Amino acid sequence: MEEIESILNPSWTDLIRFELKQLEEEGRDLSSLDKEAILKRVYLEGRLAAEEIWLLLQDLPLRPDYHYYEPSDFDEIRRVAPRRGETIEERISENALRDKILGGFIGRCAGNMLGKPVELMSREEIKKRLKRLGLLKLRTYFPRKFFADEELAILDRSRTTLEGINCVVRDDDIDYVLLNLKVVEKHGASFSTADIGEEWLLNLPYKAVYTAERMAYRNLIEGLKPPETALYLNPFREWIGAQIRADLWGYICPGKNELAAELAYRDAKLSHVKNGIYGEIMIAAMISRSFFEENILEIIKAGLHEIPSRCRLRSAVEFVIELWKKGLSWENAIEKILEKFSGYSPIHTINNMAIVVAALLWGEGDYGETIAKAVLSGLDTDCNGATVGSIIGVMKGYSNIKEENRRTWFRPLNNVLESIIPEFNKTKITEVVDRIVRVTLSIQAL
Repeated sequence: MEEIESILNPSWTDLIRFELKQLEEEGRDLSSLDKEAILKRVYLEGRLAAEEIWLLLQDLPLRPDYHYYEPSDFDEIRRVAPRRGETIEERISENALRDKILGGFIGRCAGNMLGKPVELMSREEIKKRLKRLGLLKLRTYFPRKFFADEELAILDRSRTTLEGINCVVRDDDIDYVLLNLKVVEKHGASFSTADIGEEWLLNLPYKAVYTAERMAYRNLIEGLKPPETALYLNPFREWIGAQIRADLWGYICPGKNELAAELAYRDAKLSHVKNGIYGEIMIAAMISRSFFEENILEIIKAGLHEIPSRCRLRSAVEFVIELWKKGLSWENAIEKILEKFSGYSPIHTINNMAIVVAALLWGEGDYGETIAKAVLSGLDTDCNGATVGSIIGVMKGYSNIKEENRRTWFRPLNNVLESIIPEFNKTKITEVVDRIVRVTLSIQAL
């Protein structure tokens, strides 16, 4: 709990501690630093010391053994991506478009709700509790008896249990889809990163955003402009926050992987760099491709086509694909994935993308199996459940998702969602879908 508090409400000392870890992950050489002395000084002197030290840390050189090349400039990302995905010229009917967007968005909502009550719970703890209840598989939302009474009282958790669900409870994974929809309704596909930042300030309370988004929000208030908003005193700049904002860009660009990736980049660079950006680009391209592709591996490759050939995110995804090609069971694969990427925060882009890809591959296109596998893997369960639910939902389309899955996962939501954004609170899911369809058609008409 102490570590979670330091993430949600970091002190200046916490920020520099996380910055040291982030720099090490980025390949910087920290061998000359006295980390203990640095943290002690920040603890004693506060913000001024943190700012001075942060600036000095940015000049640290790369380690000679660091072989990744991870640009944050869009043109450079495009240049070093191995092959960009081709735009699919095939048109999709309005009815088919709506069916797929409905599948994707309600699929996202349900996957998010499944993962929400166990967010950041370890795979081992989830397995132990399910075993205690005699549940060999996760075929419904988590029952109340999965949690202790004191846990049910925290963060509306009782409202996300099997017995308590009656709508989509407010969550940032859903808020960002709605916020990005507002951006496109106002500015079209020509929106800028500054437009995204403006909508954040107008619609999101500071305490309703977390990690990289909160740092970027603070930087916006203090007058910084993108991309500096993503960098300055933001040690969370490669964490999962941008990846969970990807879906709208995929929804409104069916078959246009490159455009989806470009829109995702404009959003991501407000708060993220490097692999944090690549996560959003990759998911947006995968969703875009899912409108016209039912082969999961090809959908994943469509995302890989849009990110650099020598980045850690690509390496992680390729590691998962190799495990799948070798025929490992999902259980064995997840153990290897969690072990290999155990050094990352449970809220990082890289380890969570590995879980997303594993759930997609071993879920074999079944909606319920895929969201369950994403959530049972642990780490950022609500984000991962939402992401895979969105991809499978678009790929299948609402009407082609098994009736059993629709009854189990969608019906309890009662077609209603809550949001921190006032105009969307208590809105019908289908009304949001209609608005997404309208902006998609307007972009297609250009």
